[in-house]
Amino acid sequence: MKNRLLPQIGSRFYIMGILNLTADSFSGDGLLQQTDPLEAALAQAKQFAADGADILDLGAESTRPGATPVSADEECARLLPVLTRLKAELPDMLFSVDTYKAAVAEAALEAGAQIINDIWGFRADEQMGAVVAHFRAVAVLMHNRRTLAQTEINPTLGGRDVSAHSDNITGEVIEGLKQSVAIAHAAGLQDDQIILDPGIGFGKGTEQNLHLLKELDQLKELGYPLLLGVSRKSFIGYKLNLPPEERLEGSLAANAYGMLHGADIVRVHDVRQTVRAARMLEAILQA
Repeated sequence: MKNRLLPQIGSRFYIMGILNLTADSFSGDGLLQQTDPLEAALAQAKQFAADGADILDLGAESTRPGATPVSADEECARLLPVLTRLKAELPDMLFSVDTYKAAVAEAALEAGAQIINDIWGFRADEQMGAVVAHFRAVAVLMHNRRTLAQTEINPTLGGRDVSAHSDNITGEVIEGLKQSVAIAHAAGLQDDQIILDPGIGFGKGTEQNLHLLKELDQLKELGYPLLLGVSRKSFIGYKLNLPPEERLEGSLAANAYGMLHGADIVRVHDVRQTVRAARMLEAILQA
């Protein structure tokens, strides 16, 4: 298992910090709510870097259940000034951009991003694979079955997907990820440019999310690094009856389980706490 940007994959855990350049993030940390979003993003990015983040993931369109889509132009307008400034201020940081639009990915890669985090696994925009291949960037290919789901909104716990039935959610995710990998290969990506994400919370019900996390190690058989995104998600909130801002402990538990069962990268809101948990897990595993 190799990755051209993350040479220690397989021997340490990587932490990806979330920068939400939105006003409607499910977790309540959307930076467009701030008086000066650019300065707020810079301050948060610098804090994440100081806390030990390996990658910063910038997203300019909310992907919470029920969120309103934005145009590629609006996404770029939110994203590019922040990315350009962060590249200048944090030149050694790896930057990922959370988008499923090829036009946004192209602009972000031209601005210096190294990773495209596509929540639709190259299925939403047929040009995405060619763009990533052209820049020799790394892609996160996520499994997403949101088209099969309905959205349920709870005023305290927030939105969640109420998914269609699946007798074998893990097997379904594995097959879906294989299809995304085939699309990536057809576009010219090499294996060391591919990271897989099971898509916890995307078109999957609470029990399906828990079952998929429990069987995460089965995805390692695909032979690619795994990214896990469980931070503050609704399956934690609905199990613990807690709003997003009170899901730290649940997120740490889910991430720790994930790291012990195959996750190489965890995508989180709470970087400092997760870095400490990851370093402690590494110490135990290496003792």
